[in-house]
Formats: sequence, structure tokens, C-alpha cells
Amino acid sequence: MRKVAIIIPCYNHGAYIREALESFKELNSSEVEVVVVNDGSTDNQTLDVLNQLKQEGFRVIDQKNQGLGKTRNNGIKATQAPYILPLDSDNRINPNYVRKAVEILEKQPQIGVVYSNPRYFGEREGIGELPDFNLQRLMLGNYIDACAVYRRSAWEAVGGYDENMPFMGVEDWEFWLHLAFKGYGFHHISEPLYDYRVAPVSMIKKDTAPNFQVLKAYIEQKHKRFLDYSFVGTYVSERFKAAPLAFLVKLILRTWFPSRYNKLVEERKLNRI
Repeated sequence: MRKVAIIIPCYNHGAYIREALESFKELNSSEVEVVVVNDGSTDNQTLDVLNQLKQEGFRVIDQKNQGLGKTRNNGIKATQAPYILPLDSDNRINPNYVRKAVEILEKQPQIGVVYSNPRYFGEREGIGELPDFNLQRLMLGNYIDACAVYRRSAWEAVGGYDENMPFMGVEDWEFWLHLAFKGYGFHHISEPLYDYRVAPVSMIKKDTAPNFQVLKAYIEQKHKRFLDYSFVGTYVSERFKAAPLAFLVKLILRTWFPSRYNKLVEERKLNRI
């Protein structure tokens, strides 16, 4: 059986999808199975390219426009590999991403997700330095791109990507949170193993950013057993009211003099905020 299913949703990205496919062409058929899901593209160039890909033997699934979460789920359902790698149709991956991630997942059964740093290209270039996994940090905001390798069994355990998000753009954040709350471990490879295209116009800028608070509220309500963002404000307010001057001193030290703050805490001369 092939090890990894690479799922490529495509909506009007005919100009880029061949570049995405070329990026991992050195991987052989015993390593990966590839599915392109055409999510109701209307652009003639995209439709022409997708038809060419079908003629060349690529597996392309056509569907009416159903959104990113359902499109990824549909692609995964059409595959059998034990590991999944979603790849946006305008991005690229390093073949070593697949090999290194599989090695980690097969050696460490407690790990459910392997993610790496991105290499940016397009409107901005450079390497993104991501932190190692921290659930508290993830609860405050997403920093793990959809382009990560994870177990099919983990996807099945949480019912896949949420198909009922009020707007698109944070399906991956909700998915990672759901997996973390289920107890799956995350492993960070601190090297750039996928290329993320920075475009002047994107779904994130156009749809996600203006509706982020609605999406955040949806996730908070769905996972209210774990998420209560109001708690942070209440906690800070209560600590400040109890000892205003001491709290402000600690806050200043922690913000502008973190090494001094940590040393005082270690020496038990100061309690943490």
C-alpha cells in the first residue's frame, strides 16, 4: 500500500497546479497516491489544465463547489494510504517532507501530526521559523499550515475537517485543535520542507480576515469544554485588583526584561503572573 495520500484541492488555480505536481515528481507510486479535487472551478484555463491532467493519468475528482473542508474530506475518502498530506494547489512540497514525516510517524506512535517550517515565495520570500508545538499557543491562534502530514486514523477519529464552518479559512486550525484535544501529539521538523505562495489576493485576506471573530466564536462554542477566551481577561483583572503595583512590576519585567523575570522566578523571589 502507498504510504501517503497527497490531497490537492483546486479552485481556479490552473496557472499553478502543474508546479505543485512537479514539486514532488521524484516520489514514486509506491510512496504516494495523488488526488486532485476540482471544487467547481469556473476558469477556462483551470478546466483545460485539469482535463489535460486526466488524459495524462492523474486522478481528478470533479464536484460542485463545496468549500475547502468538504473538498479535503472528499479527497481523503477517495484514498487508502495510512498518512495524509493536504497540499494547496498553488504551493509546493519538498519530497523529503513525505519521507521524513513517515519515518517519524512510524517510529513514534504517540505522534499524530508532523509539520515543518515554510519557505515563502511570490510576493514575499524567506523562511518562516515556526515554534515547537504548544497547545496553549495553538489555542490563541493557528501557526501550523494545512500542509502537514498526519495519520488517517486521526482524521477518522475527529470526523475529518469541519464542513459547517460559517466562512472558509480556518478549517486547519479547528482540525489541529480537535486532534490536540483528542490527545494526539505533534512533531515539528525545524526546516523548510514546503513552499508557501504569498499572493496579493488570497482567500485568507479576502474571506477569512474580515470574518475572523465569527470563526473564532464558532470554534470556541464547538470546543467550549476546552476553550474559554474570556477566562484570560477575568484572570488578569482579578490579579491586578488584588495587587495592582506588584502586578504591573511583574508585567513590565516579563515584557521588557524576560531573562531577569525568569531568574527571579527561579530564585523564588517572585511568583509568576
